[in-house]
Amino acid sequence: MARKRYIVGIDEVGRGSLAGYLLVAAVIVPSGINLRRRHLPKIKDSKRLTALARGKWLSFVERHPGIKYTLFKASPGTIDGINVTRAANIAATGAVRNLMTKNPATFARANVYLDGGLYLNLKNVKFRTLTRGDEKINAIKLASIIAKVKRDKYMTELHKKYPKYAFDKHKGYGTKKHKRAIKKYGPTKIHRLTFI
Repeated sequence: MARKRYIVGIDEVGRGSLAGYLLVAAVIVPSGINLRRRHLPKIKDSKRLTALARGKWLSFVERHPGIKYTLFKASPGTIDGINVTRAANIAATGAVRNLMTKNPATFARANVYLDGGLYLNLKNVKFRTLTRGDEKINAIKLASIIAKVKRDKYMTELHKKYPKYAFDKHKGYGTKKHKRAIKKYGPTKIHRLTFI
């Protein structure tokens, strides 16, 4: 892929969760952007950063005038209805379509990269899916961080509605405590029935 002036990175979070939506973030950054900042931890995939570090990166992104992002989610019902891989790809396509709509001139001058496993159903967009892209491409790392912070916040809010499930602790993933709660209280409407 020829180098362009901008880079788009796409990643998802919540693929393996038993509850809640899967969330895809698409982020566009200037290709020459320097993401080394004294006041920020080294940029990494969201799974390799603390919640505090992820929050600092999201604040940086939201204040930076040259970085834009969009989000798109796949509901538990969609995931149960068509499977998680198809749902993730539809969400990735939706996030990119929204990013294109909001930033058409910038997007036209961008290289588009997705983390492994994701695919776009957009005929007019050239893209590359990279195995472990969240370790290689800073824009994918940022997308991972944005999606993780936003989804974790959503799951923490759901804890208020469903306190017996402790979503604030495990964010919907299949911990022993979460599985025990499902067994004891049954699934909620935000659980993925094909996952439990």
